[in-house]
Amino acid sequence: MAPVTKQRPRRSLRLQDHDYSQAGAYFVTICTQKKACILGEITNGEMRLNKFGNIVKKCLIEIAGHFSNAEIDAFVVMPNHTHGIVSIVDNCRGTACRAPTEMIERFGKPTACSLPTIVRSFKSAATKRINASRKTPGAPIWQRNYYEHIIRNEADLNEIRQYILDNPVKWDVDGENPTRQLPEPSYDNMVGAQHAVPHLVRRQVCQTR
Repeated sequence: MAPVTKQRPRRSLRLQDHDYSQAGAYFVTICTQKKACILGEITNGEMRLNKFGNIVKKCLIEIAGHFSNAEIDAFVVMPNHTHGIVSIVDNCRGTACRAPTEMIERFGKPTACSLPTIVRSFKSAATKRINASRKTPGAPIWQRNYYEHIIRNEADLNEIRQYILDNPVKWDVDGENPTRQLPEPSYDNMVGAQHAVPHLVRRQVCQTR
């Protein structure tokens, strides 16, 4: 009988003692499964979204409609990932998109209107719509985890906005680019991410304490 292999415990990328439901701004990076370039392509330094990329863009914009405490600042949809600034601005008064039951059971009961719940809701909605469009029910679209950076102050916020804005023209050196030929430059205060088309929020982003 073959030996039973223990499943390696999943490592959390969240800060252990941080309350992700408190008001603040977060730079979030979400990559596609196996970093497949399924959302469009970069042409002459511009991101050209395909129909799946447009679905992702629409789901990002709709976050504020599902979560009354959340706003989307600058964001970009890239060929195999998306970057965005998510601002939690108030107490939760809205309802989240429903995440699949198995996802809730796997990660435990989510905290309403927290950053993990917002990201989970977005990923679930985009996955469902893309799979409906290409008739692949149940196929994974995203990597299981995501990356985030807590934005500490105005200077950090402005630097990340510029980073997002510059992303498409830097695709050739992007660490997520599977055909990258040049070494990726180092960025301070950044999560591994790339390129952008900004969508500005209605209110000033709150700073984390």
